[in-house]
Amino acid sequence: MAYNFDEIVNRRNTESYKWDIKENELPMWVADMDFKAAPEIMEALSNKLNQGVFGYAIVPDEWYDAYISWWQRRHGYIMKKEWLMFCTGVIPAISSTVRKLTTPAEKVVIQTPVYNNFFNSVINNGRFVLENKLIYKDGKYEMDFCDLEKKLSDPQTTLMILCNPHNPVGKIWSKEELLKVGELCKKYHVNVLSDEIHCDITDPGKSYIPFASVSDTCREISVTAIAPTKTFNIAGLQTSAISVPDEALRNRVNRGINTDEVAEPNSFAVDAAIAAFEKGEKWLDELRDYIYNNKMIVKQYFKENLKDITLIESEATYLLWLDCSKTGMDSTRLAADIRRKTGLILSPGGIYGGDGDSFLRFNIASPRGMLEDGLKRLGQYFNK
Repeated sequence: MAYNFDEIVNRRNTESYKWDIKENELPMWVADMDFKAAPEIMEALSNKLNQGVFGYAIVPDEWYDAYISWWQRRHGYIMKKEWLMFCTGVIPAISSTVRKLTTPAEKVVIQTPVYNNFFNSVINNGRFVLENKLIYKDGKYEMDFCDLEKKLSDPQTTLMILCNPHNPVGKIWSKEELLKVGELCKKYHVNVLSDEIHCDITDPGKSYIPFASVSDTCREISVTAIAPTKTFNIAGLQTSAISVPDEALRNRVNRGINTDEVAEPNSFAVDAAIAAFEKGEKWLDELRDYIYNNKMIVKQYFKENLKDITLIESEATYLLWLDCSKTGMDSTRLAADIRRKTGLILSPGGIYGGDGDSFLRFNIASPRGMLEDGLKRLGQYFNK
């Protein structure tokens, strides 16, 4: 491999949200990788740093070209320049879109268990969450379309937030599933906000399908949030994009992010994104192989040592979903007990809604030595 993903970077005492912990603890929870960013990105940032002036930035044509080229090359989807808008992050994009496309007391559908900030972006803005709970059967998840139609048909429902690929269950939604979502939302006059931030972290040989690419209907009703941040481990640089093909819908979203003052880049946001999409492809391919091998190590370890914990099959993201229902403990209590007794920090599944209270989320985007340490601690806890 050209890149060293085995290197352990000491992130303690670096103002890291993930690593602001006790000395004996090991954080494998928040979706933040423990790998250095691609050297090509660091070189671009170094060049900007050496310039020495950090004034107000613009969004140049190269930024649009980088996004358009990447999605066409990697995902077979052609976006147009006018569809794209800069935003400081996917969560600011989601919150701003919720505020602009809905009114207070209206309802927003989310498919749980799902990324917990979806709840925050809805509830904190005075809207109501409607949970379309995913069906969990034989260790796999699928959409409940009967319940989804019921929730969408509510006259107060005006927006659906889709997670594609899905965090935390690691599911890549099929074209048929996405098409059905689009048709139901169109039928009931509901727009779709698709969070596709995890789209590039898929297993080798697998690729996600952009929601807006599925049909004319999906394209017309969609707002898509995308970014290089999860993929290239640069979340702290606050850089993302929103793609909205429909002009009227785009004008509303654009007004929203400008009103909220989240449409202007900092000095590093644009350069990092361009470098990631133009020069980071080889790094990403090696990263995907490395994460997939980590998944195989975890799968084998669970098979041999943790038979009472079910590892949910994952196709995307570096976040694994662990069914701990046989322990009889709720996720908050279980995660706290694991942390207290072993120092291993996992995310309690209850914060993701749905059936999450029987699950834990396990971040495996770490060097192999760190992963093995985490597995050892997990085995130490459950085998006692």
